[in-house]
Amino acid sequence: MVLVLNAEAIVQDSILCIARSIAFQFTQYRWESVQKWATSNGGSVLTTLLSSSNSSIRALSISALVRGEDKAAQLADLGVKPIIIKSLDDLDAIQVAASSHDIVLNLASGYHTASARAEILGLAARKRKTGKDVYFLHQSGTSNLADRPITGYVQTRVFSDRDNIYEFEVQREELEQYAQRTTDVVVVQTGKEVGVKTYIIMSPTIYGMGSAKVGNRLSIQIPSLVKAALKADRAETVGKGEGVWNYVHIEDLTVLWEQLLLKVVQGEAIPQGEEGIYFSETGEFTWRSLAELIGKAGKELGKLESAEVAQISLEDAAKKWAGGDPQLAELGFASNARTKTGLAKELLGWEPVKTKEDWERSVREEFEAIAKAQGA
Repeated sequence: MVLVLNAEAIVQDSILCIARSIAFQFTQYRWESVQKWATSNGGSVLTTLLSSSNSSIRALSISALVRGEDKAAQLADLGVKPIIIKSLDDLDAIQVAASSHDIVLNLASGYHTASARAEILGLAARKRKTGKDVYFLHQSGTSNLADRPITGYVQTRVFSDRDNIYEFEVQREELEQYAQRTTDVVVVQTGKEVGVKTYIIMSPTIYGMGSAKVGNRLSIQIPSLVKAALKADRAETVGKGEGVWNYVHIEDLTVLWEQLLLKVVQGEAIPQGEEGIYFSETGEFTWRSLAELIGKAGKELGKLESAEVAQISLEDAAKKWAGGDPQLAELGFASNARTKTGLAKELLGWEPVKTKEDWERSVREEFEAIAKAQGA
């Protein structure tokens, strides 16, 4: 098999394509001049696959879609074949790359619907040529399920991935469009239309320092809050911070990606399409409790004057954490988005090992790393 990784900048975002060889796509996508939910996940997944002890995974040859000769050289040094593209908007090139592969792992921005669709259309062309099944594995997030407790409504439901999550997303999209959720719907619909099997891993807050040998090692939400705390000299929440979310450590998550890929490579029949949305939570937190951990870490490290948590408005939060986007700020930093993992554990054999203590320790580690990087 071949795996293709599109690494437009080999930084935060990434698309991972797999055929009878593997190609990775790392991309850094800027939307309204803000890096949307860029993540260390792509590089960490690549590292996990390159170091896998499973013979079926190790047999995959890997290539990567990447922006820039320097990043291409970094991938080549890892034994990954680079394919240079301009950006996630280079749809023709992305589609062509996917058309020479059997499996695509899309770890790029879930907010970029067009590139995900291009990958699926490329896979469909591959299937027409070979007559063999093709597969699209996509990274998404639980903000797609979140409520709007500040401006809209409160929903404390705990979602199970045995529920019809796709139907829920379709219904929510009819009421309010949200780019990451739009992509999920388009992925499933397009896959069904053109005969491409699709799988979505929908993750909550990802924490921990990634293992990426190329690219970013930090996650998304916690670094955003830490950077804002350093700037404001205090930890903050939207209102009382009563919303409840889940978390997953990057190491547990990359293992899940490997296990899902292995099932696909081995040809095992697992839920796909409308039924193929997999959760990846390992614990719960409130936004208030996270802010308190950030405040405590900052105080103990001598980077914040006080460990006290301040309440701010949604408008202020949007400016500080979400590039001025109040929808993103509310869904991603103030909402309830509670999930319960079932399919990953029951059908993929996923056994996460990180604990609540790891979560609490990681907040301090990420704070320290960010402060050091900023020279604070």
